[in-house]
Amino acid sequence: MLIKIGEFEFTECWDGVLYKKLSDYPKITDWEKQTVLDFIRYESEYGRTCEIEAEESILHAIDTYRASYEKGNRVTPPIKITECTACPKYKGCMTDLVCHTSPVDSTIQILDCGSLLSPVKARNKKAVELMAEARNAANDPEDYFDYIMFAWGNCQAGDRLVMERKLGSFPNEKDLSDGFTPGVRFFFKYDTLIRHPKAVQEGVLPLKVKDEVILNDWIHAIVIPEDYRDQTISHIPSTLSGKVYYLKNDTRDIWAWSEKVYEFAKQIH
Repeated sequence: MLIKIGEFEFTECWDGVLYKKLSDYPKITDWEKQTVLDFIRYESEYGRTCEIEAEESILHAIDTYRASYEKGNRVTPPIKITECTACPKYKGCMTDLVCHTSPVDSTIQILDCGSLLSPVKARNKKAVELMAEARNAANDPEDYFDYIMFAWGNCQAGDRLVMERKLGSFPNEKDLSDGFTPGVRFFFKYDTLIRHPKAVQEGVLPLKVKDEVILNDWIHAIVIPEDYRDQTISHIPSTLSGKVYYLKNDTRDIWAWSEKVYEFAKQIH
């Protein structure tokens, strides 16, 4: 795996390369150093080596920080991470909540079984089969499919992926505005879910969890677009009824919906 640290639009892992954007390039924060080292550690656990491509000052800063990291010292995420500043309101990722976003048909299956499941478990296929599918556009390696992935709570990436799967292609601006249909968001408090026994910090996502997340044990809120009420309401188990909310999508695009649903979820106690 190759880690490129530079002035990118945002941080992402694509086709064997981690494109790491810094919030104040070329300065690198302790949080950013930690995420790079988390990525290297995760990849090494699955037998993949990493090479870092960056300015000497950045390489030196990471090497200097490594001793503290290897002692088990960790920093908590800042209140807002500004590696990606695409969202109009926040100009960054808010770190109080994380979410997993699902289309309505998958949501029904999740509610029926009471858990979020990894792709391997949810689709009852081997990871090597999932890796070979055309929908694996990023060419993710086999082990990635053993995990449930989470984005920061105000991020629109999950809804964008739902639209991509619905269309069978990358959505354009019209798809994300006039033609936008949001997914269902499963919200969790970051500082709670990070304590899950199978939670992993791998340097790209806020976290991911291997195999399964039992909703009764961990969920903060499930926010379902009002349009899906009739399809979903009979599938909500009584143990989760107090955690499920229906929200009308009266927004202009994916960005406005992401803002509305995040603001709603963070007010829930």
